[in-house]
Amino acid sequence: MKAELLAPAGNLKKLKLALYFGADAVYLGGKNFSLRTFADNFTEKELADGIAYTHARGGRVYAAVNIFAKNEDFPALERHLRLLEALGADGVLVSDLGVFRLARKVAPALPIHISTQANTLNAEAAKMWYELGASRVVLGRELSLEEISAIHEAVPKLELEAFIHGAMCISYSGRCYLSDYLEGRSSNRGACAQPCRDAYELRRIKGGEVLPLEEDGRGVYLLNSRDLNMAKYLPDLAAAGVCSFKIEGRMKSEYYLATTVNSYRRILDMGWSDALGEELETLTHRQYTTAYAFGKNSETVSADGSQVAGTCEFVAIVLSHENGRAEVEMRSRFHEGDVLEVLSPTENFAKRVEVIDLRNIGGELCPDAKLVQARYTFSCPLPLQSGDILRRRNR
Repeated sequence: MKAELLAPAGNLKKLKLALYFGADAVYLGGKNFSLRTFADNFTEKELADGIAYTHARGGRVYAAVNIFAKNEDFPALERHLRLLEALGADGVLVSDLGVFRLARKVAPALPIHISTQANTLNAEAAKMWYELGASRVVLGRELSLEEISAIHEAVPKLELEAFIHGAMCISYSGRCYLSDYLEGRSSNRGACAQPCRDAYELRRIKGGEVLPLEEDGRGVYLLNSRDLNMAKYLPDLAAAGVCSFKIEGRMKSEYYLATTVNSYRRILDMGWSDALGEELETLTHRQYTTAYAFGKNSETVSADGSQVAGTCEFVAIVLSHENGRAEVEMRSRFHEGDVLEVLSPTENFAKRVEVIDLRNIGGELCPDAKLVQARYTFSCPLPLQSGDILRRRNR
């Protein structure tokens, strides 16, 4: 199987953007049962539209139904699974054995992928899922390349999917109860409040005296994981048996989605280069890590809680280009005379355009584009396409 680039789709607009920038497949969630309650997610009509749109372009759609379900969830789950099968979804992500059994019973034509929440970390577990009827397993992030290779050798017909980029959970494959305990919001049912990103003070009680153990006066980010970045090691993952490269981020921005998909698409097609690797530095991110790909790694915590500022700022998204003029939707303020860089899957990638004859949507001269998400036009000889992004280099 040719390596698949799998992108997050938090809503229908992002689904279309991911496909435009080169994703082979997208994963998404309906309004219930996926682990991203606070993403926009998809109504039933949007599911139908999104699957049809993706299939028309030769892509695939995988639907997350990966909550740890309770008894009262099953009547609605049955209806949802039947709907996904009827709409032609290319797979359903599950982590709960009860949901797995229900899917096999009520939607037998729907391929089942085992979510990373199921903590598949060994060949015996992978064999069990395959024997039960799963076609793919999303591997736990805790695995090394050597361990992945051993799983592939043991179950060669089972597809292996692995995360290659994005935020990581400090808990074992996302199985966390901290949010539920502190905030009353269960991460295992899609409502994580991310308390792991907060600063904490560690205190020791000795002889009745409380002794604070602090890295500095602000406390320390004991549970804050770094972000995953495997861009340089895609061939190693493929050699280990991974056939689907997954980008995290159903709740991330359009700019994050376009940048990561564009970069990884080009790396997959043309091979690693420092320039393509630098593209991932245009995003604001926590310090990067390769996690456990090369074995034990004690440097996966971002202890100071800070993020690395991206080298670029998302300025506008292109809506159309006709008669030598680009129509864009503003995201960050820009002005007449600004020079902006193009993020695009086309040959216009990394080219620059100067904002000339800037006008508002009513056709009036407007030297300052300052209204958020307002539409503007400007003269642009470069043949931009709908979906292209304009950004400003900060450094």
